[in-house]
Amino acid sequence: MTIHSNNHANTSETVMSDDGTVISYQTTGSGPGLILIHGVLSMAVDYNNLAAELGKSFTVYSLERRGRGLSGSQGEDYQMEKECEDVSALQKKTGAMYLVGHSYGGLIALETARYNHAFKKVAVYEPGVSVDGAISMVWVDKYQKYLTDSKYLDALCVFSIETAPGNAKATPLWLMRVLLPLIIKKNELQKMYKLLAANLNEHIEVANKNNTYENYRSILADVLLMFGGKSNLKWVKTAVAALSNTVPSIELREFPKLDHFGPDKTGPTDVAGAIEGFFLRG
Repeated sequence: MTIHSNNHANTSETVMSDDGTVISYQTTGSGPGLILIHGVLSMAVDYNNLAAELGKSFTVYSLERRGRGLSGSQGEDYQMEKECEDVSALQKKTGAMYLVGHSYGGLIALETARYNHAFKKVAVYEPGVSVDGAISMVWVDKYQKYLTDSKYLDALCVFSIETAPGNAKATPLWLMRVLLPLIIKKNELQKMYKLLAANLNEHIEVANKNNTYENYRSILADVLLMFGGKSNLKWVKTAVAALSNTVPSIELREFPKLDHFGPDKTGPTDVAGAIEGFFLRG
């Protein structure tokens, strides 16, 4: 199936994963094949600017992860391995040799690269690698209760407070209820509400992978590990340190002016330039 689109992505197509789930993806640009994996509370369309920049040198396949858009649901037996199978199904169809992932998408990229050695090079931006429980899960019970009660703004506020950097964690719930609708556009909030259940499942997988980073010694691909100087997320520092001492072939790249949302919001052009240079280097 091919659907023509008027935004940055040229076409939307589908591939079937190992368990029969239909996975949608968008294709942009021309050149060597590159698969792009987005993070939590987001969709492929949110990375259109990054895809457009990368599309100047690559054929970019922007994966629409399970539970979103035209892709099938996460399913009752959702786990990280399903995400990896989705990526591998797309790789097999397209022959892509390059892999890019952001945040949870970066974790998926690293997990996939452990087994799928078809990828020549992998680039990840602040991958969701938890070391010694650094990625907090203390918000889960409150979050789950608010979801059950259909209080979606409250659930998002709890998540935002507990996963925020530095002093933002001290923000009272009532104030966050006021701030989020002012900071995030209404249509974006509505989209995020629909992804709250998927976000919970994905963070449970992050917790399940806590302290398993030693597994990445089996990655054969060259890896570019990117991070923002303004992220102020403590778990990022621990993840960078762990990965830099674990992945056999790894290169670090810091973006002093970018935060956690460099690839999709604050610096897609800069991030794309770093990825292009790394992938096309001999």
